[in-house]
Amino acid sequence: MSYRVRTKIFEGPFDLLVYLIEHARMSIYDIRISEITAQYLGYIKEMQEADINLASEFMVLAAQLLEIKSKMLLPRTAIDEEGETVYEDPRTELVAKLAEYKKYKAASEMLEERREYAAASLEKPQEDLTEFIGEPDEYLILDEAKFRAAFEEFLERKKKLEEIRAHHIRTEKQRITTEARIAGIRNFFSELPMGQRANFNELVQDKGSKYDISVTFSSVLEMMKERRLDAEQKRLFGDIEVYATEHLMEEVPDEAENTVEEVAADGE
Repeated sequence: MSYRVRTKIFEGPFDLLVYLIEHARMSIYDIRISEITAQYLGYIKEMQEADINLASEFMVLAAQLLEIKSKMLLPRTAIDEEGETVYEDPRTELVAKLAEYKKYKAASEMLEERREYAAASLEKPQEDLTEFIGEPDEYLILDEAKFRAAFEEFLERKKKLEEIRAHHIRTEKQRITTEARIAGIRNFFSELPMGQRANFNELVQDKGSKYDISVTFSSVLEMMKERRLDAEQKRLFGDIEVYATEHLMEEVPDEAENTVEEVAADGE
């Protein structure tokens, strides 16, 4: 039974032939065929003496080398159809095979290097990402009435979202509006004699706006907390009378300053 010969250096007849050519520092396009044939036959003889049953490919290539060697000893010129002298090189076919072999051998070595690199690399196992991809698009078949109802529902939802957004915008601006209203109330009472009362409605600028009424009311409560104003309501749901105190125009210290003063007073 024959088998493919493989050593640490080469595999198969062309691998051996390429090794011999490169070891002799020859070009595959200018092979010294006599020298290479002798070395190739010598190597085959050594393998036979080592009782290695050679594959038939080695013997076929040996026969081809001997044939090329014999042709190299004969005249290598011929006359083409046009009557011109043409130089024939019997090594041409072998050179083409060797060039093709070297190309595929280089490609196989490159693929082997990539395989070894990939085998030594760590890879993250594939995860199930379907929950992040989202649901596929759904197409509904609706008649004209259902489509109109769905569109009207969409418009109503959009209107509610715009109202909610506008409400939040007003809420963001409320602190600035309250400060401005407090300043306006201070100016209003500073022009009145001390102790003169005013109806709460006189402090509201836009009496038809619920938002304006609520801002004015919260501003009055804030000024009462700071002891700048005082208010009185003689009966349930009756008019609210507001009047300024002696602290109307004073600067009220913040909580941090009050705390420091209290601690200092306790220390004394």
